[in-house]
Amino acid sequence: MLAVMAVYSLSIHADYRCRHSGACCTADWDVPVELPLYRTLNEALSAGRLAPQRLDESSAVLIVEDPLPDDAAAMIARTATGDCVFYHRTSGLCVIHRDLGEPMLPATCRHFPRLAVRDTRGTFISLTHYCPTAAASLFRDDVPIAIIESPPAFPEADYEGLVVTSDDWPPLLRPDCLADIQSYTAWERHMVARCADETLSPESVIATLERDARIVRTVSPVTGAAIVNAIERLPVDGVDAPVPEALDASLACYLEVLEAVPDEWRPEADTRGLTECYRRRVAAEWTGFAAPLRRYLAAKAFASWTAYQGRGFLTIVRGLEVALALVRVEAVRRCRDGDHPLDADLLREAFRQADFALNHLASGDELAEAWSKVEA
Repeated sequence: MLAVMAVYSLSIHADYRCRHSGACCTADWDVPVELPLYRTLNEALSAGRLAPQRLDESSAVLIVEDPLPDDAAAMIARTATGDCVFYHRTSGLCVIHRDLGEPMLPATCRHFPRLAVRDTRGTFISLTHYCPTAAASLFRDDVPIAIIESPPAFPEADYEGLVVTSDDWPPLLRPDCLADIQSYTAWERHMVARCADETLSPESVIATLERDARIVRTVSPVTGAAIVNAIERLPVDGVDAPVPEALDASLACYLEVLEAVPDEWRPEADTRGLTECYRRRVAAEWTGFAAPLRRYLAAKAFASWTAYQGRGFLTIVRGLEVALALVRVEAVRRCRDGDHPLDADLLREAFRQADFALNHLASGDELAEAWSKVEA
């Protein structure tokens, strides 16, 4: 059991609650069941206290055949349509959660859509916006973008995620130089502050952070205090960057993400008609969604796994650039398929699909390795 530590989240996620959209329960995902929980669920099934969706009589609800993931005693079965057998479509509720309580959920279900990083500072929780409720939080305007401590939605607990111990290296400032935890904290907060700047477009946020990272990485002598001081002395003004006139660079980022998806999960690259659709359906409307796009960038800058997987501050910024490009491509795809100009509903789906690729399909280590090329 890890020691209880402070918990942090972004303000837009701090009051997160499941709204029973069912996206995770119908995603055709493998859900492992830990051994103690397997025994409890099996007993509840035998006693009739837990009723899954109807399956073929020869089908098992809890699948115990090999191969199983490490620490798993079984996998939860799925229906022919890919639904979890414990998902109740009419109500949108999980039968396990409803009848036995949240503690009886498999760890995968308890923690979704949380993306946690736990280091010596505490636990930092962002959300995957594949969850429709999380995606909707990017459009809220009732709270400014900020990092807050002790968010009500995330009480102190041992969250699953990336665990960084005191024996592990802190994030790198650049490939040949470590940033201590205090200076990385300053950089993380600086990134979120840039994302919160309403005078900046999403593209300007990226350009500004790239400039800032290039300034900070040249600090000498390199000490934690020197890095913090360099961050504090960065120019107040941002770097103006236009919305791309063409989709080519974004499509290159999209293909880069696909390359990091394991072969068995990699979808076919779908670029048909996107270049023309971007010009007709998206480019002019894009600037009207600067606020949710900046919030999305803040969610990528905060609680970043790339900070520990990559090779410097520039790598993190490159990851933000690719994430924004991927949303742009997914937005164009929604507009193409719906033959409709970009609107809030289509952009929300673009956020969902971008995070599905970044958080649930692609290998984070491979993405960080590709993004780290900017450090050269």
